[in-house]
Amino acid sequence: MTPASETASAAPQAEIEAFFDPSTSTVTYLVWDADTRRAAVIDPVLDYEPNSGTLDTKSIDMVLRRAVELDLSVMWALDTHAHADHLSASDHVRRKLGARIGIGAQITKVQATFAPLFHASDVSTDGAVFDALFDDGAVIPLGRLSIEVMHTPGHTPACVTYVVGDAAFVGDTLFMPDYGTARADFPGGDAATLFRSIRRILELPPATRIFVGHDYLPATRTSIAWETTVARQRKANVHVHDGVSEVEFVAARKARDKTLAAPRLILPSLQVNIRAGALPPAEADGQVYLKIPVNRLAAKAAG
Repeated sequence: MTPASETASAAPQAEIEAFFDPSTSTVTYLVWDADTRRAAVIDPVLDYEPNSGTLDTKSIDMVLRRAVELDLSVMWALDTHAHADHLSASDHVRRKLGARIGIGAQITKVQATFAPLFHASDVSTDGAVFDALFDDGAVIPLGRLSIEVMHTPGHTPACVTYVVGDAAFVGDTLFMPDYGTARADFPGGDAATLFRSIRRILELPPATRIFVGHDYLPATRTSIAWETTVARQRKANVHVHDGVSEVEFVAARKARDKTLAAPRLILPSLQVNIRAGALPPAEADGQVYLKIPVNRLAAKAAG
């Protein structure tokens, strides 16, 4: 296979629209081939209000309505990883449109870690609830487009980057240059591995467009942003610009991670996302419940 770094400029270019969810600071992307109208949704969000336990599909339905307006056939719901900050709406896309759900093959490690935490006996840890598990270098056809999968672990073991022509969808691995990089202190995360994954992304051609999974709006900026380039990341990323060594990055990343609280939606998110965005099965009373394990997550993160 020809590496993405050698083909990005020659490949057909994707059409892209972004949808920002202010509740979780997540960006969902609608990506399509202009000729065949075949499309993928990357990192779809299922709305969840934790105070009342209310689920809604307003955010993802807005994306799907836009797909209808554009006369697109949504073939894939692609997650960059099992998110800890929002519930995935991939299962909703599958049930509504018949799209296939894809994720990195190492999701099985994440399932094996977190299914016991939630006593999720319905979750097989072989990734079978997803329609496709992608290894590094896998290619996903999308009309004339080819989506190349790069395994970019470090934030989680299963993180992948989707490269489509001159665009790379990096999930949480990189943020905008003025915000930096993902945390690496989740179970299975590793700062040195994250550094190497990022450097691999930054070996793509300098003009490659980087589409990030979140924008948390640092104090130095007043408008939300989600698109940058490899060149800008290499020059200005506050954590990992050119010249920062792996040793320096790991020390800084570990120090910063010690100051970070757990994401607000980590417990509801993970138990849904290891099920490909589906809810747990209803219990005897017909009601669906999300479980909150008490004093277990910190112990799990510690080892």
